[in-house]
Amino acid sequence: MSSIGVAVVRQYERGVVFRFGRLRNVRKPGIRFMIPVVDRMWKVSLRTVTMPIASQQVITRDNVSIGVAAVAYFRRVDPVKSIVEIEDVSSAINHIAQTTVRNVVGRSLLDQVLTDTETLNVQIKDILDSLTEQWGVLVLLVELKDIELPTTMQRAMARQAEAEREKRAKIIAAEGEALSVDRLAEAADVISHHPIALQLRNLQILAEIAAEKNSTIVFPAQFLESARALTRFVENESTTASSPLSALDLTHATGSDRRME
Repeated sequence: MSSIGVAVVRQYERGVVFRFGRLRNVRKPGIRFMIPVVDRMWKVSLRTVTMPIASQQVITRDNVSIGVAAVAYFRRVDPVKSIVEIEDVSSAINHIAQTTVRNVVGRSLLDQVLTDTETLNVQIKDILDSLTEQWGVLVLLVELKDIELPTTMQRAMARQAEAEREKRAKIIAAEGEALSVDRLAEAADVISHHPIALQLRNLQILAEIAAEKNSTIVFPAQFLESARALTRFVENESTTASSPLSALDLTHATGSDRRME
């Protein structure tokens, strides 16, 4: 405010001049002359103002008490209204912003507050902009910057997130087991038609083991083959001894011996 007849208006300011208490005009940046004592100038800054909105306790629609803090960005676009229409525009915006944040968050669910903050920011900004338009103020942006949850709610959400991760891990493991079973079934079908494939696989495993560790591996291939041959021989002998033809031959042989005597 100047009453000496000369004033300097900065680039980011506008000077509102009153003559005998009545609105005279708005002065632009530069050196401005007025009638001493008669004219008085009020300088209005047009720069963007950053206003923090203090944290406050809000009860959401699902009855959860949370602490919400925000920040608002606004600037004066009409110097005359910002002086004539309201006494302290900054204090008024601060109080109306706190009330608007509490109302909008209180009508929302907790999950929406945590995951859909952009929608809430737009709602708060639109409400503030419609209220402050009559004061010559433009609200540029409102952001919810800090949401404080109760300790019990934080633990419950942590357990929920952990259970969700465990569920996804089990599902992925089950899908992997199903794919593994399918592949093993396909491999078993191939091996059943080509028995030599199993021996090749065994040799491949032995080669991998020998490459990883310096060790001696005894593979009793000939012993196993001999055991299989002996088993087949015993089975054949048992089958021959139990057949009816062998019993009949034995009877004929006994009768012949008696005749020879």
